[in-house]
Amino acid sequence: MARESRKQAAQEKRSRRVRHSIKGGGNHPRLTVFRSHRHIAAQIVDDRNGVTLVAASTLDKGFRRKTGQPFDKDLARAVGRRIAERAKEKNIHKVVFDRGPYLYHGKVKALADGAREGGLDF
Repeated sequence: MARESRKQAAQEKRSRRVRHSIKGGGNHPRLTVFRSHRHIAAQIVDDRNGVTLVAASTLDKGFRRKTGQPFDKDLARAVGRRIAERAKEKNIHKVVFDRGPYLYHGKVKALADGAREGGLDF
């Protein structure tokens, strides 16, 4: 088995394990996170209908980083605030946090803190 496929399989396994423990709520949409080396994205998903309700990312127009600007926790926190702001517009106040295969640490934690500062409850 190639190294990349083992790594990808391990990430999928972690994602399934995390998602299985939070999916039971059902009444609240899920705030899910994707993180790469250069960007972070968050979306609020309604699992019952299989629809993305709100999304925010460092790739959004008007939010893009300037050349040479680092991808740091402050940028992740700003994405969290932006997703909370967009969720309020859609009258979403309570969500469950899905960290996926990522540790709740660093940029993922900063995004969650920013969403809480913006008014989301989880």
